[in-house]
Amino acid sequence: MENRPRLLLVEDDRALSGLLADLLTDEGYEVEVAGDGHLGLHRALTRDYQVMVVDRGLPALDGLELVARARAQGVACPVLLLTARGAVADRVAGLDAGAEDYLVKPFEVAELTARLRALRRRHPDAAGWLPLGRRQLDVGNRRVVDGAEEIPLSAREFAVLHALAGRPRKVFTRAELLSTAFDRADAPGTVDACVHHLRRKLGRDAVRTVHGLGYRLGTG
Repeated sequence: MENRPRLLLVEDDRALSGLLADLLTDEGYEVEVAGDGHLGLHRALTRDYQVMVVDRGLPALDGLELVARARAQGVACPVLLLTARGAVADRVAGLDAGAEDYLVKPFEVAELTARLRALRRRHPDAAGWLPLGRRQLDVGNRRVVDGAEEIPLSAREFAVLHALAGRPRKVFTRAELLSTAFDRADAPGTVDACVHHLRRKLGRDAVRTVHGLGYRLGTG
């Protein structure tokens, strides 16, 4: 039983989660199950997994928000979303939230396990580094590395920069960054202040303003 890849399954349907847990255990995974979004997020933030399977329609915290918050806090392991919604817009929303793959219910177990194998092949080392132009974001240590220079980040600076670096082509509204990187009680101006601090540390090109829309990753 040693060296089994750890998988987090976040699914509120007890019958389905029990069935999937048994089948994935037979496939060689060490499976942990969370029955709602808050517990799933807690486990994603406090334990290491090689892959996550997350249902979109979760109680307490929606699957999309769970994934977005996990990404903002530095969780880099690949995620497969399960959903009853098959429209293109729903699949795009899942991928934009930070998931790598999307599977519509009902599905064949053989397809689920094949997709999980493909995810693990593409992410053999669920990566602790993200490119930032000429620099890199060290996710595990919450710092920016520029050659021999190391630039430490505050928790909020890291959360914003990690969200931008995780989806470098996406323009994030202030509301999106507020929901993924900050507490709900924070004001939208908190995002602008954090971007200001990031630019002071990394240069104005580090974060690009898209006027009338929000922010995206820059080239610095």
